[in-house]
Amino acid sequence: MEVNVHHAKTHLSKLIAAAESGEEVIIARAGKAVVRMVPVAPPACKSSKNLRGSGIGKIWLAPDWDSDETNLEIQKLFEGSASGDPE
Repeated sequence: MEVNVHHAKTHLSKLIAAAESGEEVIIARAGKAVVRMVPVAPPACKSSKNLRGSGIGKIWLAPDWDSDETNLEIQKLFEGSASGDPE
């Protein structure tokens, strides 16, 4: 369907509904087509890796993951002592 700008402003909601249902809506100014309304395509892939909370139930942490002993062990590993003993 082709409509003029005035008609498009007056009936925008109806034109949007028409475009959403698959109809091509052309808006013309002074008899010349200037805009084509088409529905926006949905995202190609809704990957779960980009969704917040998608790791819930998939990650397990030991009960002592944040204990002072564990933190000290990690600190020693960063400082270069794999055995846990200070160098």
